[in-house]
Amino acid sequence: MNKTNYIKNALFKATFVTLVLLFASCGPNKKTEDPKAVAEEHNKAKFDENNKEQNAQFLVNAAEINLEEIQLGQLAQQNGRTTHVKELGKMLEDAHTKSQNDLTALAKNKSITIPVSPTNNSQDAYNKLKEKSGNDFDKAYADMMVSKHKDAIAAFEKVSTDSNDPDIKNWAIVSLIDLRKHLDLSIICQKKCNEM
Repeated sequence: MNKTNYIKNALFKATFVTLVLLFASCGPNKKTEDPKAVAEEHNKAKFDENNKEQNAQFLVNAAEINLEEIQLGQLAQQNGRTTHVKELGKMLEDAHTKSQNDLTALAKNKSITIPVSPTNNSQDAYNKLKEKSGNDFDKAYADMMVSKHKDAIAAFEKVSTDSNDPDIKNWAIVSLIDLRKHLDLSIICQKKCNEM
């Protein structure tokens, strides 16, 4: 009987969230919702346990990182002045596209909703960088990649030790190898940009 109530409660929450999102999207002042916020609401409705919600939040954050790196990498290839910035952008776009594909499969397997398009924060970073040109663009991109990869590594390291889900924990551990390489390459690019 308790399991039946739990299932009914979970279905009710999921239906309620879906209806709220449906009605909100039909309003006269239709404003695009942040994909990250939508994913977080879906996951809150699905996961009552704190650990599962933390795992879901990590995957949401990881997707945000990947989507932002893909978008910024494309911008670096278009607006970068130097070959090392363009090459870093291409490498990061390719690596984070692969990471996003792996993450999408993992999230689907865990029934976790993740963003599928850049979030509002990602778009803000993109717009800020897009305003720059020449050496200013190259330096800002390299600085941003160093900072963002340091932040990503800290988040992935935490999950690699704290997560109770072996699949998510292993994905974080494997991803850390690439993120550390990305940081090293970003630092090299940053030094070259600072020498200009």
